[in-house]
Amino acid sequence: MSKILEDLRYADSHEWVKLEGDIATIGISDYAQHALGNIVYVDMPEVGDEVSQGEDFGAVESVKAASDLISPVSGEVIEINEALEDEPELVNQDPYSNWIMKVKVSDASEIDSLLDAAAYAKICEE
Repeated sequence: MSKILEDLRYADSHEWVKLEGDIATIGISDYAQHALGNIVYVDMPEVGDEVSQGEDFGAVESVKAASDLISPVSGEVIEINEALEDEPELVNQDPYSNWIMKVKVSDASEIDSLLDAAAYAKICEE
């Protein structure tokens, strides 16, 4: 069973968000990293890029598949997890501490359209 953290919000495309003030930390869920298998590359945006809710911001590639990353919120990328450039497999080890990007959110109300842990768990069971 995949680990789903109660204090996060989730997109149905399997990204998670932790909102602290107007800063959103974003990564992929435990379910997603299990489904992908051994991750070999994480394509991330550049600092300063604008991302939009529901739009691609990068991709994750594993030995068996590639999957687009869909931004769960809109805003400006203020930080990327540079450790993933050299060690993308960190996402497999702990997808919640090994986030992908941080975004200065332009519309905090977008978080309300995301799933809570219980609703996300239902999607993962289907």
